[in-house]
Amino acid sequence: MKEKKITNNHRIIFKKLIYHMKGTINMDNENKEMILFENKQIRKQFYKDEWNYSLIDIVSVLTEQESYEKARKYWNKIKQRLKEEKSESVTNCHQLKLLAKDGKKYKTDCANRETIFRIIQSIPSPNAEPFKLWFARLAEERIQEIIDPSLAVERAKKTYLKKGYSEEWANTRLKSISSRTNLTDEWKKRGVTGTSDYAILTDEISKGTFGITTSTHKDIKGLDKQNLRDNMSAMELALMTLAEVTTTEIHKSNDSQGFKKLKKDAKDGGEIASITRENIEAKIGKSVVTKENALDFTNKKNLKSPNNLKKSN
Repeated sequence: MKEKKITNNHRIIFKKLIYHMKGTINMDNENKEMILFENKQIRKQFYKDEWNYSLIDIVSVLTEQESYEKARKYWNKIKQRLKEEKSESVTNCHQLKLLAKDGKKYKTDCANRETIFRIIQSIPSPNAEPFKLWFARLAEERIQEIIDPSLAVERAKKTYLKKGYSEEWANTRLKSISSRTNLTDEWKKRGVTGTSDYAILTDEISKGTFGITTSTHKDIKGLDKQNLRDNMSAMELALMTLAEVTTTEIHKSNDSQGFKKLKKDAKDGGEIASITRENIEAKIGKSVVTKENALDFTNKKNLKSPNNLKKSN
């Protein structure tokens, strides 16, 4: 395969890429709807200027109940009892739409930290005290991260390392989070509103970079609801980062406004990244896109198939 030449315009964009890669990583938009307590998921959503957490998930943790339906019924009984006692805790709960295992969002009872601490008192469980201590520590960590954002980056890195990813992969993943956050911020400022528009623009970048849609990319890796980027190789992540930073710079340079112009920029950003991909493939003699997924990148022994992988947002 003949290597494509990099033009002066491309070199300027690559220099800007290096500049951005040195910037601060914003973790607020990554995995924002999930936290883990002893590897058990607790969903959350930002509502009225604070995080609210799924009470069913918390009940599941405290009662060590794996069945969602049983945890839901247990919570309903507690809620009914609190109502009969005219407790303010129930009135302070909110029904928020949270992502379920089937990939759809359903209304779920949620509450802020203060209300949750009160409700925990109503649940007889040996896990209550450890959970309260963890919850309080979690709040303190978030306060410290606001003061020093680099702590959030370090926390995210440790989480990936605990899952079994290599340090090289974790570092590349964190850089990809930064580029994605910067890009979506630009899209929001320049007129993108609907979720489907974000997906279409991302698809344009993917098609330009890898020659395939995100859906096809997931099919190659044998994924269903899992997060594609958590299943990309370090090389795939690096190329996606290049494409997204390039697209961000094109938006700024063109001062693009509106979906149509942003879509064209996204296509151009992906095509610029594809030059690097094709040159790499010419050198290594194989496709950058690989069927390998998180199962291959981690040392988790309890993961049996791609369908067992947890979805992250």
